[in-house]
Amino acid sequence: MQSKEKALQYVIDAGALPTLSTVASKLINITGKEETTIYDISKLIAQDVSLSTKILKVVNSAFYNFPNEVGTIQQAVAILGTNAVRSLVLSFSFLNMERPRYRGGFSYEDFWEESLAAAVASKLIMSKVSDQDPEEAFTVSLLQNLGKLILACAYQDTYDRLLSEADGIESRLLELEEENFGVTHAYIGGEAAKHWNFPEALSIPIIYHHHPEQYPGTNRNLKTVVQVVHLAALLANIMYSGKPISYHTPFRERAQKMFRLDAKTIDDILAQANVEVAKAAEYFGIKIAGTASIPELLQQANIELSLLNMSYEQMNRELVQAKMQLEKLAAELAEKNSYLEEIANLDGLTEVYNHRYFQEFLDREISRSLRLENELSLILADVDNFKKFNDFYGHQAGDYVLKEVAALCRDIIREYDLLARYGGEEFVFVLPETGLADALTVAEKIRSAIEQHSFEYDGDEYRVSCSFGVAVFPLQDKPIKKSELIERADRALYAAKKKGRNRTEVFVEKSGWFGKGK
Repeated sequence: MQSKEKALQYVIDAGALPTLSTVASKLINITGKEETTIYDISKLIAQDVSLSTKILKVVNSAFYNFPNEVGTIQQAVAILGTNAVRSLVLSFSFLNMERPRYRGGFSYEDFWEESLAAAVASKLIMSKVSDQDPEEAFTVSLLQNLGKLILACAYQDTYDRLLSEADGIESRLLELEEENFGVTHAYIGGEAAKHWNFPEALSIPIIYHHHPEQYPGTNRNLKTVVQVVHLAALLANIMYSGKPISYHTPFRERAQKMFRLDAKTIDDILAQANVEVAKAAEYFGIKIAGTASIPELLQQANIELSLLNMSYEQMNRELVQAKMQLEKLAAELAEKNSYLEEIANLDGLTEVYNHRYFQEFLDREISRSLRLENELSLILADVDNFKKFNDFYGHQAGDYVLKEVAALCRDIIREYDLLARYGGEEFVFVLPETGLADALTVAEKIRSAIEQHSFEYDGDEYRVSCSFGVAVFPLQDKPIKKSELIERADRALYAAKKKGRNRTEVFVEKSGWFGKGK
């Protein structure tokens, strides 16, 4: 058995280390320097038009769910921060690496898919266990099995044989790698990261992600990343190893031990994993066939295990029972998925619909309006002087006001109208089959209700007002784009603010002027 140093030198000499893109290599270098500015980073990324386009696509997707569109790389860097942008650049660089010429038993397509699944899982897990920035865990998990790719390229047929012998059991593969090469893929992956001049925050978790207890450092944040990446690897193996039962129990036990996660939180992670992976694959341009949910995988694995030593009669009986259980599980899962989908569309503070759902709803209603030739109105509302209110009375009182305003609005509009939080202290209303006069009446009714309402919080009483901007989707003239409709309502709202607040202004389509509300 050769030494680790010789094994590392062998893979280097064999040309098995992948090559990062020029932009990714330079980005790693400059992000480690204190004098680097947002302008320096955005200027570097902007040199690659294709990469810039991909990054802006992901930034403006539900992966980040920002309320307003991000139009430039400089905006993206300013909003996301250095770690997130670096994570995106490395993700695209890694997921679009040129496939090696060698084609053996090692499946490169499965490798990219599993790597992305681990990265998505790490972000999901980090959101449950810590307020820490999840981007480093995302990047590490994406690269955690980089060593497998390198060993598959360097040792070809030998590594194919080891994969076959390990048969999806990660601990067995590590033993076989040590016996045959003197190193594991975790060590090789960590060294490759060092070779690319990655910071220790990225290279160290790659080395220890299979055995987080062996991490020798005292950095608590780094230890958290190592543990999260370890759990993400177990979750990815539940989905892709073909042996979900072998990884399911360790995942639950270690999630509870490392972070004291309760059973419900663990169940939520397992239920969301395959949905989040499918979404991320679309954002990053990877085609996947789609995997069954983890509960379904575990159910099927248990059925197959129980059938191994049964008689024909037992098989029939057990299959009937299993089918009934599976149907029950499917119904429960459908109910949970429906609940998850519902809460994914809601704003966490006000419990009205969020910005993403509003955009989807407005698209549908505009199409319906055109098809049926019905009118459609849009109202934008903004709580007056809200920043001053927050600064003077505190954010908890401000949060109470937003929730109370949302509740008042919800009681006034019709069941099939939409109320959503547009962002910050702004709310938006979509009123199907509603003309300008009726929309103005609704806006004034809401405005008056808010003006007259007594906001009582923690023993204090407050008075709040809102300004409203109303616009109508035109049918008699050439239809406008969704963005133009929103802009018209926004301009009307701006006019209401400019004319003294606590009032309603409308955008009159034909004249292009603002008309004063009641």
